[in-house]
Amino acid sequence: MKAETLWELYVEAYPEQKNKEYEAWAYGAAPDELALLTVDGVKRATASGYDLYEAAGEPIPQAGGHSIILDGKGQAVCVIVTTNVTVVPFNEVSAEFAYKEGEGDRSLAYWRAVHETFFGGEFGRAELPFSETTLVVCEEFEVVYSAVELSPLRAFT
Repeated sequence: MKAETLWELYVEAYPEQKNKEYEAWAYGAAPDELALLTVDGVKRATASGYDLYEAAGEPIPQAGGHSIILDGKGQAVCVIVTTNVTVVPFNEVSAEFAYKEGEGDRSLAYWRAVHETFFGGEFGRAELPFSETTLVVCEEFEVVYSAVELSPLRAFT
């Protein structure tokens, strides 16, 4: 399903959202697996590099903002609303936030290991430095609408 179609279904169900804007995006690493964790309510947060937004001239996410999560093939999976955004150095991301990200064993140690590798690659491609004190955008969200058949995604778990 295309993002526009999912948004139309969402607005049909929640007409008060008609004039809201949204962004459609897929997770940078393992988009199918992470989309499934999101729909299942396990993944309730995501992290991104502050300097990457700045380099692209894009604003960081804001509480109340809507997004459509896409799978690895660009198909819309669900609509989320951002509930909280904080910006902290990489080495100050909390265990609570790591748990909300819902990945792996949900520990801070797992989060740091996986995200150090991920951010190292992303920052390297952007020719930006990455360190323990690099700012991270910690975005928390909730799923507000899903209208897709998940069986194709479940093949990736």
